[in-house]
Amino acid sequence: MLNQDVTHLCIPIQQLNISVLSNTQCLGYVHICEHQTPCQNGAQCVYDRDGEYSCLCLEGFHGKDCELKTGPCEKAGFPCKNGGLCQDNNGFASNYTCKCLAGFIGSHCEIDVDDCLMRPCANGATCLDGVNRFSCQCQAGFEGRFCTINIDDCASQPCRNRAKCYDRINDFDCLCPDGFVGKSCELPALEPTWVTTFQPDHNSVVKSTPGGDIWMTQSEPVRIVVTGKRITNNSEKPNAGGLLISVKEVVTQQESGLSQSQLILVLVFGLLTVVLVLVTVLLLVKNWQRGRRRSQSPTQSARKLQDQECQVGMLSTVLMEPRKTTEL
Repeated sequence: MLNQDVTHLCIPIQQLNISVLSNTQCLGYVHICEHQTPCQNGAQCVYDRDGEYSCLCLEGFHGKDCELKTGPCEKAGFPCKNGGLCQDNNGFASNYTCKCLAGFIGSHCEIDVDDCLMRPCANGATCLDGVNRFSCQCQAGFEGRFCTINIDDCASQPCRNRAKCYDRINDFDCLCPDGFVGKSCELPALEPTWVTTFQPDHNSVVKSTPGGDIWMTQSEPVRIVVTGKRITNNSEKPNAGGLLISVKEVVTQQESGLSQSQLILVLVFGLLTVVLVLVTVLLLVKNWQRGRRRSQSPTQSARKLQDQECQVGMLSTVLMEPRKTTEL
């Protein structure tokens, strides 16, 4: 077989049966266009003086050796989009086809597949469509590719004082032990204490201290529940009979009793109850009378029938007596 470089062919001496020491020696060089043309599809090989060659392609062919044909892809201007590959069997096919990349469909790969069509994101997350992929924008309290993982809000151990933590959605609850309150059981539970003070009358005087607290002189005793410790006041007047009470921390509980408005409501409800009872009794009496009338109606009809039968009998006897007299 002939050894060749780019443009020339080397004819080894051994092919001519010449005994030499080296088989790499050449008898001579022949230009490639003269021995074995590289041009295809009927193209003409032309030798250039620069040691190169060129092919004169026939109409409809192109390329270095005229190996390519101007097919449907080239004529259509390679219409495949989004990186799609146009295929026409090197130009010899009657029509072209587009080989689309993943994530695109259509005759020209022009349609981006909606990867969020199947709603892969859970728990109210927002699906963001991409090229052959999607991403989920999770709601607060969830994480993961599909937002299916509930974030453990108890992982940071928010509950204090040995309280038990229960995880919720973007929240937590603490089961506090006895003696503690608050969102994280961080506050000590204050036990209520009872103190005795006085109910202000019409002659009572209300004064305020420079610190903003209110103290009152009162006469009638009432019971007041105070949350926390007993309030101390260094500015109390011993002869005034007053007691310093914080308005924000005190809830007054007066002695239980019915006021005038409550008595009126009780009387109104009592009258309504009596009226309802009377109406119910009247309805029952009417129903009883109707039933009695219905029970008496059959006896009256029977009496009417008996009266009619008696009248018929009397008429028949009256008609029979003239016949007997005529026969005699």
